[in-house]
Amino acid sequence: MNNRRISLIVSGSGVSVFPCLGDCRRVFGDGESSNIYRYRDGEKRLCFDVLLTTIFHSLSATSEWNDGFVLPPGSPVKGGLFLPSALVLSDSGISKAGAGSDIAAVCAHVLELDLSFNQLSDWDEIGTIVSSIPHLDFLNLSMNPLSGVQLKPSMADVFSRVRRLVLINTQVSWDTVHTLTQHTPELKELFLCLNGFNTVSESPAPCPSLRLLQITDNQLQDWSEVRKFGLLYPSLSTLVLANNSVDSVSDSKRTLEGLFPNLRSINLNNSGLSAWTDIEKLNFFPKLEEVKAKGIPLLQSYSTQERRSLLLAQLPSVMFLNGSMVSEGEREDAERFFIRFYQDCPAQELSDRYHILVSKYGQLAPLAEVDLRPRCTTVNVRCGDRVETVDLRLEQTVGDLTKQLRALLQLQTNGIRMIYVSQEMSSVFGPEELKGNSRALHSYNIQDGDEILVIPKSKSRCNSSGL
Repeated sequence: MNNRRISLIVSGSGVSVFPCLGDCRRVFGDGESSNIYRYRDGEKRLCFDVLLTTIFHSLSATSEWNDGFVLPPGSPVKGGLFLPSALVLSDSGISKAGAGSDIAAVCAHVLELDLSFNQLSDWDEIGTIVSSIPHLDFLNLSMNPLSGVQLKPSMADVFSRVRRLVLINTQVSWDTVHTLTQHTPELKELFLCLNGFNTVSESPAPCPSLRLLQITDNQLQDWSEVRKFGLLYPSLSTLVLANNSVDSVSDSKRTLEGLFPNLRSINLNNSGLSAWTDIEKLNFFPKLEEVKAKGIPLLQSYSTQERRSLLLAQLPSVMFLNGSMVSEGEREDAERFFIRFYQDCPAQELSDRYHILVSKYGQLAPLAEVDLRPRCTTVNVRCGDRVETVDLRLEQTVGDLTKQLRALLQLQTNGIRMIYVSQEMSSVFGPEELKGNSRALHSYNIQDGDEILVIPKSKSRCNSSGL
């Protein structure tokens, strides 16, 4: 038996949804079914059961469909055929459910159902469809007109198996959202984009199963509304707030730790954040490892590289920033950049993060503007009692220099530390370790007469013989 997971995609308006199944006369006959009717706008509307039954019978006559897609013995579907596990019936003019028994007869194996861009405006009709699909896991109702339509709690139990629910641009109310989440004990993902929300209403019961909430392109502005998500969805691990006007993160460390104890990813793209203190507060989410913060007012005055470096330096636990993985080398470069960027500011303006990084790296010499054309400088390389004068090509990297000095000093160990001592600046900033194999030497502003101390990481000693 062929166990491929397949999907069926049908899109269009009214009876024109069947171009791949032959002309409309072959599908519906010469006359219109009583389950297809016209609204005042002249568009035809379908019952969901009629649409499925017609698709099913048309596919039953297709040899390509019959080949390999069968049910086990005892299947309720005639001939052992079934509709695929994923049905996309968007923009099909559906406004009614029809007979639940007809839906159940062909949907025994349906797991995912996309009913977006239809005309469903009654939760009772939606409930009939859902209750007739016993294994439904994913339901997309986006772009259906559900404004002002309330879901009765007595009907909500039929959604209990749904784990992923998409309600984009339905204008659904918070009361209905809460009714749904209270009756979907396994709900993992909820999409509430483009619903015009400017507040978040509280619910008498939280939804502890929810892991992902995407609520982009709404009108949320005050953090006092956003914080309610922590109470509503205590297990939330991903919060997508992009394209809202959230202008601050105003809670204390203790409060944020308690509100979002499991949050691992937050998307604040195109939000209204305008203060570095709001970025710093993201560190109070104890499990946060991914942040997206593009297009915020705070970063408008910085270059692209400055934005990333300044963000990264203030988010020490973040592993992914704006969609890109953060390497150890990039993090160190960003933290060093942060120190140099702010070191000339008045002491009272320096943040706690600045002092933490200075305690980690020490005071750093400012990076001078460097002519990047290949050039050399002469330095003294000291290893134990041995001193060698070496010409360095400043376009080479720290990794290149490591190999060069290990060969020059005939060290048997692969691991060495290299400490750079500037004649002019060491009395002010102290020595600086050369780290990061991909970093170019010219970025350290090495000058003639400066010194590099080589320290083997094992007990191997420098060979005292000459070159």
